Amino acid sequence: MLRHLGNRRNFRHNIRLAAILCLTAGFVNIAGLLAFAVLTTNVTGHVAYFAESMAQGDLRAVRIIGLWMFLFLLGAFTSSFIVGRVGRDQVFAYTIPIFIEIAILLLNSIYGHKYDGSIWMRKVFAGSLLFAMGLQNAMVSMISGSVVRTTHLTGIFTDLGIDLAAATLPENLRKPGLQKRIVLRLVIILFFLAGAIAGGYSYTVLQHYTFLIPAGLLIVAMFYDISRVRIIKLWRHLRTR
Repeated sequence: MLRHLGNRRNFRHNIRLAAILCLTAGFVNIAGLLAFAVLTTNVTGHVAYFAESMAQGDLRAVRIIGLWMFLFLLGAFTSSFIVGRVGRDQVFAYTIPIFIEIAILLLNSIYGHKYDGSIWMRKVFAGSLLFAMGLQNAMVSMISGSVVRTTHLTGIFTDLGIDLAAATLPENLRKPGLQKRIVLRLVIILFFLAGAIAGGYSYTVLQHYTFLIPAGLLIVAMFYDISRVRIIKLWRHLRTR
């Protein structure tokens, strides 16, 4: 899922990547909204609030929302910077952003109960999640060759609509891989939605500890390939005995 890059990557790798990390993003999105009243997986809505605050002359809101948008950008920059420095063909490069994201989610789960509604704490908690989601989105984009997006759905719904329209064309006019693209986009949408629903239910019971769930999913994603390869080798060894 993470270790297959470039020409070694196929449709199944992208499906697995989309499933587990879209589930993660859905959890983070709803948990961030319920805990801090901020959408933390994209900046589209924040741009609208930024413009509204600017028009109303609310400079404090402008600074806060501007900071959140910048942190999402900074997360994407950080992920790309790390991968670029370590090397795109080095699997280890992609585990560093995951480690950072896990650390941020753990900190939110441990210290989230300290949130008292103050502007300063809201900036810190929500801002850290926006940074983490920018980090994840850039990382997934680089791994999949810009095929998978995990933290927002606007473009995915648009692309799905285009692909569904293309599916109505005669078969000789369809581009290769159309069915796979439709399936991938549906997986992204459904798993993001599933993460959001599960996160919403979890938050009513776990409160800020809900962030432990996406952190656990990231740990699974990080060690999936390693454990899978070892299991396959062990199975083959047992069969040859």
